[in-house]
Amino acid sequence: MTPPILEIADFLAEPVEAANFPKTILRFRNDRAASEIGLSTLSDDDWLRHFGRFEPLPGNLPQPLALRYHGHQFRVYNPDIGDGRGFLYAQLQDQAGRWLDLGTKGSGQTPYSRFGDGRLTLKGGVREILATEMLEALGVNTSRTFSLIETGEELHRGDEPSPTRSAVMVRMSHGHIRIGSFQRLAYLRLEDELRRLTDYALRAYFNASSGDPVELVRRVVEGTSRLAASYMAAGFVHGVLNSDNINVTSESFDYGPWRFAPTFDPNFTAAYFDHAGLYAFGRQAEAIQWDVVQLAGALRTLADVDALIAELDRFPELYRRALVERFLWRLGVQPKGIDEDLRLVAAIEQGLIASQLPIDHFFFDWAGGSLRGDDAPYRDEAFADFRTRVSGYRAARTLDHPYWQGEPCSMHIEEVEAIWAPIAERDDWSALYAKVERIRGMGEALAS
Repeated sequence: MTPPILEIADFLAEPVEAANFPKTILRFRNDRAASEIGLSTLSDDDWLRHFGRFEPLPGNLPQPLALRYHGHQFRVYNPDIGDGRGFLYAQLQDQAGRWLDLGTKGSGQTPYSRFGDGRLTLKGGVREILATEMLEALGVNTSRTFSLIETGEELHRGDEPSPTRSAVMVRMSHGHIRIGSFQRLAYLRLEDELRRLTDYALRAYFNASSGDPVELVRRVVEGTSRLAASYMAAGFVHGVLNSDNINVTSESFDYGPWRFAPTFDPNFTAAYFDHAGLYAFGRQAEAIQWDVVQLAGALRTLADVDALIAELDRFPELYRRALVERFLWRLGVQPKGIDEDLRLVAAIEQGLIASQLPIDHFFFDWAGGSLRGDDAPYRDEAFADFRTRVSGYRAARTLDHPYWQGEPCSMHIEEVEAIWAPIAERDDWSALYAKVERIRGMGEALAS
């Protein structure tokens, strides 16, 4: 079947060519993801041809497409952006008939590169593998790192010891249509194209029969409120929640200065340049909701404004309910009722903020709603309300997976650096591969 993106490529994208890299050294291939789209049987040589040299997949896009978009970056509107070091390489269907995108990072310069070199550091690719694997295991709707190939170039960066090694990465996700894609068309007053993009998004991603802009905002409000709640339960800080980094499928993607918060600190930031804490851990729901407001603003000429506002007004309550669902899922207990569940979540947050205990340890220790292991950290008054409330909850998962007999799996900055060090020093990738397997084991345990 013809990739659906070609329906709108005339106004949404620019055909481009991948960089010609000196080398292609396969470092990571996600066969678990590849099996969903029929590519897990590719030989390593074929993998390198398609995801390092970007030879077109048979019957797919004849040429990569760099997507055009605008966006608010730290709430300042920027019309001078787009895919500057990536492109859409292919669209394939999974077993359920859902279209999935293969998009790149570090694949070379495009018309939107501005002053950038279009490249990705190898360390940046390793960090993205770790972020996406961890988030997927923690139940966050995320893109998945599909491939990482080292490319043999030396790069210079201000935030890494330079020169540093280069790579090209492929991510797999449901879609790459961003809020900024709609903002660009509204900014240029391309109303016909804006209608076409709205219709495309609803049909391609939500199987909707109509191109109603209000319906699109409804879907995005529902998806992004859940995404924001998932970040909180995972203890994750994206770092750069600009409107060009929020897509209408509500998948988390494009990981730059991400961090997992070591403790439940609402003021914890991931980006060293986020001086005002705009995208701090505890402000992520506010940031994402603000971005969704920009989507509604871009669509206001196509829809009834009051109807758009009514959908936006649903975000806080949907977020509140999603927060309960995600916290109870990670804790592994069955819900009792929204009011009582909210009080339990508030008690968890209160205990974690006051105690500054590691988030991962807390959820590991209390898996299934009963304390397993050392009681000492939870004797503090900060956890008194939680201990009282959780005693009335029933377990929602079994604990017979081997993961529960070990130590909690986490992904803090010190661990990232410890995984990168042997790669940088002696090209030893064993720590990375072992960590990916451990993360996937945690994901299996949480899903049980």
